[in-house]
Parts: sequence; structure tokens; C-alpha cells
Amino acid sequence: MMNLKHALAAGGLTLIGLAVSTASLAESKAQIDLGVRDALKPFYANNQKRQDLAHAAAGILVFPRITKAGAGIGGEYGEGVLRVDGKTVGYYSIGGGSVGLTLGAGERSEVIMFMTQESLTKFTNSHGWTVGADASVAMLSDGAAADYDSKTLQKPIIGFDYDQKGLIGDLSLDGSKISRLNK
Repeated sequence: MMNLKHALAAGGLTLIGLAVSTASLAESKAQIDLGVRDALKPFYANNQKRQDLAHAAAGILVFPRITKAGAGIGGEYGEGVLRVDGKTVGYYSIGGGSVGLTLGAGERSEVIMFMTQESLTKFTNSHGWTVGADASVAMLSDGAAADYDSKTLQKPIIGFDYDQKGLIGDLSLDGSKISRLNK
């Protein structure tokens, strides 16, 4: 019982530290744009089919770095852009918290493709969009995404986790909230 209390206390401190440092993590538009450009290079290089998907998508969200950490209680945060027709149309943050699911710390890059205009419109008209609650995303991790089947390609929203660094026991996207930044 005492070990559980220590783990929860450590996790709580981690979550508080992540929340407090969110302000210091806030990047300028130029920094985010540079990060997006650099993050898309390995994304497309790892699988040439991804560029075709991006061209077919109504819009894509790109988060060059999402940091997730915790011990029992965890949190994640990242900033990125929404691109439509290859142009940035908005800046967004992704954040979330969990209890009992997270152990460790890590970073990843993420791309979410809105394959239909309807799914993109629902996203852009929302005031805070929660993955799993507001929409279901077919998630593919870098190791499993070399080839995807036709059933996956028919989904209105497809997400990719890649370039994972660190050691963390949970990299799920469900429950993550994506909100527009006022930059």
C-alpha cells in the first residue's frame, strides 16, 4: 500500500511538473513551422505511400514533438499545425492526462490525416476536439505502418505515431484533447 502511495505521489508531481512547464514549452510560430518541416521529412521517407495519402487528405495535423511522462499519473503535451493544400491554416496543441496507464517518459511525432472534407469540417468547427470521444482515429505506429490495408484507408481519419524516443509504457492517443492555439 505504501509503494502505491509513493507511486501516485511521484506521478502526481510529474503531472504537476508537466502542467507547470507547459507555458515554457510554448513555442513561437516559426519554431513550430520549422519543427513541422523537419518532422515531415522522416515521415515521408519511411514510407512513400504516406505522401500520396497526404495529397489525398482534406487536411493534416502535424505535431513534430509530443512529450509524455508519468508514473501512474501522467500527462502529455505538444504543439503543431493544421495544413490544408500544403498551407498552414492554424496552430494547435495536443494534451492529455491519464491515471494508472503511464510509466516512463518519451517523445513522439504524430500526423493525423483527415481523409474527408466532412471529418476536417467537424474538427475545425469544434472548440476542443477529443480523440475517442469526438472522433475515432485509425492509429498506425511506425513499426506497423509499413503497409496498411484498404479497410484502414477507408477510415475518415488516419493517425500515425513515429520517431518515438524514450521509454514509456503507453503511447495511446485516445483521450487526447486537441485545441486551437491563439498565436
